[in-house]
This record gives sequence, structure tokens and C-alpha cells, in this order.
Amino acid sequence: MPDTIAFVLNGQPVTAAGVSPAMTLLDWLRGPARLTGTKEGCAEGDCGACTVALEQPPAAGGRSCEPANACLLMMGQVHGRAVRTVEGLRDAGGTPHPVQRALADGDGTQCGYCTPGIIMSMYAFAAGGEPPEAALIHDALAGNLCRCTGYRPIVEAMARVAQQPDAPLASMVERPPAGAAAWQDGATRFDSPTTLDALLALRRDFPDAWLLAGGTDLGLRVSHDRDVPAHVVHVARVPELQMASVARERLRIGAALTYAGLLPYLADSLAPFGAMVRRLGSRQIRALGTIGGNLGTASPIGDTLPVLLALDATIHVRSAARGPRAVASDAFFLGYRRTALAADDIIEAIDIKVPQPGEVFHVDKVSKRRDQDISAVLGAYRLRIEDGVVRSARLAFGGMAATPARARQAEAALIGQPWGDGAIDRAAAALARDFQPLDDWRGSAAYRLAVAGNLLRRLYWRTTRPDAVLEVDQL
Repeated sequence: MPDTIAFVLNGQPVTAAGVSPAMTLLDWLRGPARLTGTKEGCAEGDCGACTVALEQPPAAGGRSCEPANACLLMMGQVHGRAVRTVEGLRDAGGTPHPVQRALADGDGTQCGYCTPGIIMSMYAFAAGGEPPEAALIHDALAGNLCRCTGYRPIVEAMARVAQQPDAPLASMVERPPAGAAAWQDGATRFDSPTTLDALLALRRDFPDAWLLAGGTDLGLRVSHDRDVPAHVVHVARVPELQMASVARERLRIGAALTYAGLLPYLADSLAPFGAMVRRLGSRQIRALGTIGGNLGTASPIGDTLPVLLALDATIHVRSAARGPRAVASDAFFLGYRRTALAADDIIEAIDIKVPQPGEVFHVDKVSKRRDQDISAVLGAYRLRIEDGVVRSARLAFGGMAATPARARQAEAALIGQPWGDGAIDRAAAALARDFQPLDDWRGSAAYRLAVAGNLLRRLYWRTTRPDAVLEVDQL
């Protein structure tokens, strides 16, 4: 097995020798690389102080760079990739980059601890060519916390660098070729296969290894908890797991496609799903996280999971021994963080039914703060209403039980009934038979039941009083 990890750093090829593939990129940058501009604030992917840019040449397709949390990335994940840190923004003569000048000229920094991460988010925003719209700027900054100051000068600086043709450097990046790789350093083995067959063989031979996609959950165990994994199998470089396609009114999503890569497919009738994904985490998180990871973790508050239930998703799994099989989303969650996956299975893809004209589909997330927060309650709903009567209904909730689950009693209270206040009130009351939520710091059981019922009422108002609901949503 090789002992070096090869990637591009600030436009130059580098090799990291003699380091654990499970070391975080942040620890490597601040340690062996002595690039201390990248800071550690929370080690959880929340504060953005560790933000770096993951770059690719524009010819590769998609965005030329994405911001990412260096505290969540393991060194094995950056093999064959291109990373830029705040030190890599200066030109050869040491002149600051336009985003650095804009922030300094606009008095957008105070203590400076969060500033490198904010600059890297600004750089990725400028590289994306997005217009200087307030909503887009706030979305781009949602993963960066500044405890010293207000955000006004930072927002103004981002508006100034938006769409600047000289801002991105990603065109300078040429990533090294990187085939399948494996490393063994001390207590950790790290495999990074590039074919589905190789991944299946590793899963068969090492069923206890961590399956790592983006690391927005498992990465916490390394960065925050300081776990040392015995074996990691990185799935994100297998092409079959990176695809997305739309055919015959169905959307098929590779299990390792990032949320950022998924968002372009969540438009039109799937726009409510896209709106929720934009609140699932920051851009740094969406550059790494995957639906396959959300499914594999099977958290009762995993944000995408109720949506998959509402959309009647099919989970395609595969093993070397049994080949492919399809598992209905209704049958996938067996208990608290327990799924229908066998020890040697991988999640290959997710297949969802795209809502059709005339169907009602929406998603609501309720959390203590709008951005960068875990759900207290998440509701997802898909209904078919004909001639004012509910003909079918799938209502799914997260945060209400040990697993994400459908509200079957509430569904039954709606199906066959006129779409009106009476049916909604009966469905809301039926939620107490569907769920017995727990009390925790995010909300009491009574609060959660009240919220879920009110979300059903909001769903009704969306179809009958959309202007009133839009006014409330904008508060």
C-alpha cells in the first residue's frame, strides 16, 4: 500500500507522506503543512472557520469550486482533488486577491479569527458567478459565524466581488490522476475504490469498516470525538454512486452524489425538496454530504428521510453475494438507527417518483434557528386531490419517533374526505395516535405534536390561501 496522499494544494501538486489517511485536512494543514490561516472553531462543521475551497477546472463541468469544512475532511478523501486555502489566494508577487481586498476595504473583519473562512466562502461565491442578490449572499454565508461584528460589511464585500471575472483561480487547477488507492498507517486502513465491483468486494471482506461518503456525520467522530477508525472504505469515487438521471417521471440519485450536485435536479415539481436541502446545512456541508449517508445513518431527525418516505422512494442496495435488490422506503427503517441493510450491503441509488401536475407536494422544516440547525420536526407531504376530494396521501415526519415515519392514521383521516378544515382537523388529531414523541431540548412531546398538526393546517392553507402562507413564511 502507498504511504503518500497526492493532491493539488493552492495550485501546486503536493504529497502528504507518513500521515494517517484518517487525519483531518484541518489538522494536516495546521500541523505538517504549517498553513495556519485555516482555523479550528468548533470541529463540528458549524462555524466555518476552517473553510477551504475544493476546486476543479471549469471544463470538468459543474461549479468550478465549492467551499468545504476542512475539519470534516479526512486526508484520504482529498487524494486526487484540488484544495485551496486562504494562503493560496495571493498572486505570485504577494498581492492580495480581490476578495481579500474587498473585505479589508469594507471593514469586514475585527478579531480576524473567522475571517479566513469567510474569505474562502467569498472566493467560492465569486467563482460560482452568482449575482449579488441578498438571498444568495446570505445562503453563501450561512456556514460562517462571526462573533465580533454584524454581517453588513461582510455582505457588502461579497456583493462587490460577485461575478468578478478575475476572482476565481480554479482555471489554474489541474488535478493529478488518481486511481483506486489504499493506505495503512498505524491503526487505520483507508481504501478508496473507483469501481463498484471493488467497493462490493471490500464491503464483503470488511463488513465492519466505516463506509464514508462525505463525512459530515462520520467525520465528527474523528474531528470532534477523536475516534481512530480501524478501517475506512471511501465510496465517493465510484462513478455509479455519483450519477443522477430523470426518466419516466422518476429521479434516480446515486447514493454518493453530494447535496450540491443534487440541487440542480430539485426544481419545478421537486422545488420544495430543493428548498429544504438548502436549509439542511451550509454550502460547506452540502459540498460533502449525501442522501446515501443520510439513509445509512438512519437518524430519526435526518432531514431528507421523511421526504423520501413522502415521495415513495425505492432504495437500491447491492452486495457482492446477492447482487442488487430494491427496498421500499416504507420498509427501510426498522428501528432507532436500524435499517434493512445487511452487513455486506451498500446503498447504490435512490429512486423517487417525481410529483405530477395536480399533486400537492411540500416540505416544512421547524428548527430553533433557520440555518445550520437540526430539525425539531420535519414534515413532508404528497397528496392527490381530485374534485375537491383527497384520493391519496403520504404524510411523513422526522423528529416524532425513533425513526422517520409515515403518519398512517392521519393519512387515513384524509383519504376519501373533502379537502377542507374538517378533514385537516381530524388528521391533526390523529397524529397523537401515530406518534408518541420524546421530550428533549429541541422540544417537548406536546410541542412536537402541536407543530406537526399546525404544519398540516399550513399545508391546507398553501392550497387555499397561498398569499397568506407566503406572508408568514417570509417573517
